[in-house]
Amino acid sequence: MRVRVDEDLCLGCGICEGLAPEVFSLANEPFAEVLLDPIPEEYEEVVREAVEECPEEAIIIIEE
Repeated sequence: MRVRVDEDLCLGCGICEGLAPEVFSLANEPFAEVLLDPIPEEYEEVVREAVEECPEEAIIIIEE
């Protein structure tokens, strides 16, 4: 699985970083950055939760 954040939609609310700080970060940009590519299997479930919780629907999963 791969994931990306749509920079035009992300408001930097931090929900994704709070759920999966190993995968998402707001440290360097006003929007969330993806730290791991591809997403390791052990983080796939929490990434899916972050997608569901994102109020802007800015996180996009790319299944491979």
